[in-house]
Amino acid sequence: MTLFGLDETVVLERARGVRAGGDEQSTETFARATWTGIAEPGDSMAGLLVGGLGAVNALNAIIDGWSPTRLADALLAVGAEGSQLREDVTQGVERWRPRLKSGDVVRYLMQAERVGAHLLVPGDPQWPDAVGDLGTHAPLALWWRGVPRALEALERSISLVGARAATGYGEHVTLEASAGLVDRGFAIVSGAAYGIDGMAHRAALASFGTTVAFLAGGVDRFYPAGHDALLAQIVDTGAVISELPCGSSPTKWRFLQRNRLIAGASNATIVLEAGWRSGSLNTAGHAAALGRPLGAVPGPVTSPTSTGCHRLIREYDAVCVTDADEMAELAGGDSVGRFPRKAPGVTMPDEGRNGERSSDQVRAIDALSRRSPRSVQDIAGRAGLSTSAVVAALGALGLEGVVRERDAGWVLASGRMTA
Repeated sequence: MTLFGLDETVVLERARGVRAGGDEQSTETFARATWTGIAEPGDSMAGLLVGGLGAVNALNAIIDGWSPTRLADALLAVGAEGSQLREDVTQGVERWRPRLKSGDVVRYLMQAERVGAHLLVPGDPQWPDAVGDLGTHAPLALWWRGVPRALEALERSISLVGARAATGYGEHVTLEASAGLVDRGFAIVSGAAYGIDGMAHRAALASFGTTVAFLAGGVDRFYPAGHDALLAQIVDTGAVISELPCGSSPTKWRFLQRNRLIAGASNATIVLEAGWRSGSLNTAGHAAALGRPLGAVPGPVTSPTSTGCHRLIREYDAVCVTDADEMAELAGGDSVGRFPRKAPGVTMPDEGRNGERSSDQVRAIDALSRRSPRSVQDIAGRAGLSTSAVVAALGALGLEGVVRERDAGWVLASGRMTA
């Protein structure tokens, strides 16, 4: 007997290596694991399809070659709405089918088992229910390494984020905040980047607290490389989590989508130090859109690395916080709901722009090389985009001189700004 085009024994064995359970649970595990590889993080159409039809039925429909019209009709039958539904389904199918390779799924399941990674799916006892507030942008499954109690600790956690190029002031404030919040019973959530993130994790570990790192690539490939030892420590007492399968590389788009999980999984988000266009403002935007309490630490008015915090306080109604007591008070629930559903000027999931780039352009750039020409089909598979979306993105980027077409395919233009 076969499942998803593979021998049933292979499917069940590989699935049980990352999540215990009977045959039905193992089938769900394999389907969810497959979806993490064929849909990019935050893919709302994948979320709608899996939510409407179930992970197993949705995957079988794609494997069996259901037409976009049939898929759209199936979604309409279970209550889905949208005047552009058939068009959106068509685009989704074009994104997913190039990545639908059973051999890839088996490989990253085997790699997950080798490194001791597990798969968490909605409904599991340790699933962070708070990420459900992301709606169709919620993760379809989560890969993780660490100790189970760290997942449970997310129920009482605070995200500490900020600049990679942190100053001594920012690092000092972060150390005091992280240690103080641990003393008050909070787990610390961050993204394991250099600067503020790394200091937040280190201070939590030094205080014998629980810390959780959300990654933009597979949990088998620690990033940044300079934090390999730090992330290994986090695995020993906390958890590292990603919605991407083992072997996946971090990209600009995936970092932006990772930020929504940092904001969504915790009770509050605090920006400790950030420049005017810092990536941590993206995390703040997600927190505000979810109605999560948002705080920002003020800094010297002469410091460019604090202008982002001042901007959040002045323009986006972030609460000014200066110590662990004020941060803990913010996360206590009294402030929930006082923030706008969306912070103006901050990119949100599936929206059009990241600075001056559309999301499709960012993903196309991520998928290109400066040396190796790549075809439209290859770029589409790497970026998780439909070929028509890639053609449109390359056309716009080509007019700016950011990309160039050669006989063998497309490359990034040398010496041009791409971010």
